[in-house]
Amino acid sequence: MAKRLAAEGAKVVVTDIGAPSGEQFTRQHIGTESEMDEIVTEIKDAGGTAVAQICDVRKESDVAATVLRAVREFGRLDIIVNNAGIGYLMADILNLEQADWDTVLDVNLRGVFFGIKHAAKQMIAQGGGGRIINIASQAAKRGFPGAAAYVSSKHGLVGLTRTAALEFGGHGITVNSICPNHVTTGLGAWQNDHFSAARGRSHDDYMAEMRGRIPLGRVGLTTDIAGMCAFLCSGEADYITGQNLDVSGGEEMH
Repeated sequence: MAKRLAAEGAKVVVTDIGAPSGEQFTRQHIGTESEMDEIVTEIKDAGGTAVAQICDVRKESDVAATVLRAVREFGRLDIIVNNAGIGYLMADILNLEQADWDTVLDVNLRGVFFGIKHAAKQMIAQGGGGRIINIASQAAKRGFPGAAAYVSSKHGLVGLTRTAALEFGGHGITVNSICPNHVTTGLGAWQNDHFSAARGRSHDDYMAEMRGRIPLGRVGLTTDIAGMCAFLCSGEADYITGQNLDVSGGEEMH
């Protein structure tokens, strides 16, 4: 999404937590500072403009500072993509620890609340409207065994998106969420291994079953999500707000 928006002419601030932190934020599951710098370099090499900013979305001060960084670097803030999320602290309800529940909700829902709040404040102050894009999930539309905290956070995000759209529509700010089905990113690859093992399937059988549920016959690609993001940020989407849009090859239709 960052690369696609930069290719469309946006000046981009790339954020992540930056460094591992305890058992819940391991190197495998977070974006490191060096990885953020690599993305910035790729964007610049392609002719775009980008900077990196460490941001722990659980901390309101970090989110506020990131918005200020965007304004300081580029003069204003027109778009925010709330994409930080945890999809790897998985357990069935009877074995789900409160600490993991709290962490998932803190990142996936509270972090988006902070992003919406501080982006909207800036957009209202500067005038001219804006675009708020939240990355939800197919899990915002249905339940999944072994993913209670994740599913709850994404269902909550649907309500937050709708409420923010009502509150900020008068300022010309649209608020929408994208609801992908499975995409094999680095996190997606971990999920493939985790859920195939949890369900007693081989990796290949698990992936075949997944494809069999999707009318278009393939899992999602990062470019599918980036395309929807770019559309929602464009003038073509001026009259779309409060929507939670499925990008799922037809697997989800509501």
